[in-house]
Amino acid sequence: MTADEHERYAFRLQVAPERLADYTRRHAEVWPEMLQALHDSGWHGYSLFAAPDGLLIGYVEAASLEAAQAAMALTDVNTRWQASMAEFFTSLDGTPPDEGFELLTQVFNLEAQLGLPGAGRRTTTDTITEEAS
Repeated sequence: MTADEHERYAFRLQVAPERLADYTRRHAEVWPEMLQALHDSGWHGYSLFAAPDGLLIGYVEAASLEAAQAAMALTDVNTRWQASMAEFFTSLDGTPPDEGFELLTQVFNLEAQLGLPGAGRRTTTDTITEEAS
């Protein structure tokens, strides 16, 4: 995998519906040092999407999600951010939000099916397919 190739990851969390507006406002003003730490730790194309019922879907590209998470875990800003955001989530049972999400399985990729350049990147689907073989 070259420096320009990243695996794609999607995950879900549940924000308490009555806290969704506050959660959204907080993400309109993420601390600059948190943004820089994410970038420096290998998080690319990171986006969050929310449904009215509080379902939160995240998308990120990284050479390795585990390595990107480990790098963030070493930063003080991440510890402070996760502690400040934990109140918005349901069903984490004390687990920080960046460790308590459910990783989703990719089931379709247009570029891969069309055979387009760059579509050869590994995804979580590849791992599941290999495990099923």
